[in-house]
Amino acid sequence: MQLQVFDSKQVLGAKAASDGAALLRKAALLSGRANFIVATGASQFEVLDSLSRQPDMPWNRLVGFHLDEYAGLEITHPASFRLYLWQRFVSRLPIPLRAFHFIEGEGDLRAECQRVGAILRQHPIDVAFVGIGENGHLAFNDPPADFETDEPYLVVQLDEACRRQQLGEGWFPTFEHVPTHAISMSIRQIMKSKAVVCVVPDKRKAAAVRDAVQGPVSPAAPASILQQHPNVTLYLDRDSASFLE
Repeated sequence: MQLQVFDSKQVLGAKAASDGAALLRKAALLSGRANFIVATGASQFEVLDSLSRQPDMPWNRLVGFHLDEYAGLEITHPASFRLYLWQRFVSRLPIPLRAFHFIEGEGDLRAECQRVGAILRQHPIDVAFVGIGENGHLAFNDPPADFETDEPYLVVQLDEACRRQQLGEGWFPTFEHVPTHAISMSIRQIMKSKAVVCVVPDKRKAAAVRDAVQGPVSPAAPASILQQHPNVTLYLDRDSASFLE
């Protein structure tokens, strides 16, 4: 696990986007196409903005996926991750992607897991852009996370800490409005990515970063599993790195 620490979110996001873009260009050059995952949430604003503006990107040879989506939210809901990614990334690219596979959070959730999971199995991930939640989650795999399942996507129940983070970031008007369930990419599926670009700014993430980097690998700290990945870089600011020894 490599760590990089920056003075601002803007510089952090730009460097993560630049490094991830270089990996995608290389993968597309070697095999003719490349596959990637992008994360959502307030921590990813600067990353996606910079990624969408990277020069010389072969977007028409890239296939994208996202990590998770709330259960029961229409795409027009302000907190929908499909809306987030369309507005902040997919629609801003200078040329269209080869494909972007959105997760549909309405209807039969288990059938949707099977649908998008079947597509993902045919697209080995070259680069995963991820974050870490205040409770240490990866995607919506809240503690204690399932480290064993090989299913690409799961239906998960969101814990109180996760739901309060979504409220605190301003995505919902009250705690009662925050969904209790979601579709999430599984831990083992994320770990299958060839490279992981993990972006974690803000003081409120400092304890989760410490547990992920210096704590034992445990489902109680889901992001700690990244210690076992052969090619992961954490992009931190001085606040999120402040609890590290």
